[in-house]
Amino acid sequence: MPNVLSQINELVRTDPAAFAARCDEAYTKAVERAARRIAERRGESRVILLSGASGAGKTTTALKIEEQLDRMGIETYTVSMDNYFKTLDPETAPRNQEGDIDFESPFCLDVDLLNRHFAMLDEGQTIHVPRYEFARQRRSDTEAQPLRLGEAEMAIFEGIHALNDIIVGKNPRAFRLHVSARRALVDGEGNVVFDESWLRLCRRIVRDYQFRGLAAEFTLRLWPAVRRGERLYVSTFKENALLTLDTSLAFECSALKPFVVPLLQEVSAGDFPVAESLLRAFDRIEPLDDRYIAPTSLAREFIGGSSYNYSHH
Repeated sequence: MPNVLSQINELVRTDPAAFAARCDEAYTKAVERAARRIAERRGESRVILLSGASGAGKTTTALKIEEQLDRMGIETYTVSMDNYFKTLDPETAPRNQEGDIDFESPFCLDVDLLNRHFAMLDEGQTIHVPRYEFARQRRSDTEAQPLRLGEAEMAIFEGIHALNDIIVGKNPRAFRLHVSARRALVDGEGNVVFDESWLRLCRRIVRDYQFRGLAAEFTLRLWPAVRRGERLYVSTFKENALLTLDTSLAFECSALKPFVVPLLQEVSAGDFPVAESLLRAFDRIEPLDDRYIAPTSLAREFIGGSSYNYSHH
């Protein structure tokens, strides 16, 4: 069910703190339900595969499920599948139709190593999780971290390709979770003001700037390739999930507005039509001051000020 613009604006104006808290509580309850489902099936596999498109909130959702399982007495660890990227070799890297390196392809991952590690974890063996250095586009095996799971322990592997057939096919007993920001913002007549893909794009623009110092133009330039990768490699495989969790927060367009609008305004007119469309949409949205957003809110994954440390995920 979509969010209605007039109702959201009214809640932001009249009771922003309570509104934000209710949204976070609804998401927390969804996480708790997911953790219970995972716990019910933990005897089948110690591995949890968590997938979702870029900007869907995979990292925070994985960490929150980890926390909930820990509280239930199931010690859990979260691993970013980004660390399983292969060292970039231009000679063997997958290419798109234009002949450019396809960084969105699952074949950028060391799938054989991933599947071998999943099997070892289920057998109680120790694996060494690699670490990928994005600045150098190479894997640093010297920084590999050992991980071994006990009988009552689990590991969440989160990444956009976690539900791809080349992984799920080898690990059919793993719990499979898809996260998606699914709620659009509509006006009183049901016309879409702000769709799901725009929300994820704005999440990425703000996160890329807050955590990496990258201008909106950088994110906008990459976005078509990201969307193409989602259609080819993510959406196609979401049916492999046992459970889907919605990560959209009703207050989020309002919360993103003070952060993303100044970044969009720096984009040269005419370069990216979507930037101009976003600015027109934000003109209709009431801004929400981030002092009303809890440090544990999923929104903090993108706007910063989180109580979580994302640096090792």
